[in-house]
Amino acid sequence: MKYFFKTGPGEYGAGDIFLGVIVPKARALAKEFKDMSLSGVSSLLRSRVHEERLAALFILILKFNEGEPAQRGKIYRLYFKYTKFINNWDLVDLSAPNIVGAFLWDKNRKPLYSLASSANLWQRRIAILATFYFIKRADFKDCLAISRLLLADKEDLIHKAVGWMLREVGKKNPAIEEKFLKAHYKTMPRTMLRYAIEKFPEQKRRAYLKRDIISRR
Repeated sequence: MKYFFKTGPGEYGAGDIFLGVIVPKARALAKEFKDMSLSGVSSLLRSRVHEERLAALFILILKFNEGEPAQRGKIYRLYFKYTKFINNWDLVDLSAPNIVGAFLWDKNRKPLYSLASSANLWQRRIAILATFYFIKRADFKDCLAISRLLLADKEDLIHKAVGWMLREVGKKNPAIEEKFLKAHYKTMPRTMLRYAIEKFPEQKRRAYLKRDIISRR
């Protein structure tokens, strides 16, 4: 598990403590304690133990889904107050679409662009993963715009996240994904490209990886 979440010295998860609790168990515990106060959840979210932060996010998602608009706003603001504790890929991927994306669906999405410009790796990943909520509803504009902002990102975890979201766009609308790729595939990081074209037919996938897809149109 330590290898999976890169907890070695100098790695992105350095210092994180794991108890070995599996995700289904954390999810079940969250359902059991879903009526915990927001102050209690915020304390849990600040824990040094990874699975406790995971459970806190499960609880927040349950509360968000069941909450009235005012409650959802409180949860969204709490989330942003404690983003420094949402500091590994599983925590981000679970929560960003279901809290940040869901809250901003019918609102101004400017906060995502501030996150995308952050020096913090996890805030940048929150920005692109939040757009997953929009993609599922056939709204691709912010995913594509934030993907452009992150094309030159140095972090492999961002390359993977952007490629993944572009692949999800392609599931909904292949033409829109390909238009984006044809504009950027020659310069985008190889990992990002590999993730984006993972489901393409083999011949087309190879052409993209050889950076000569335009000549094959």
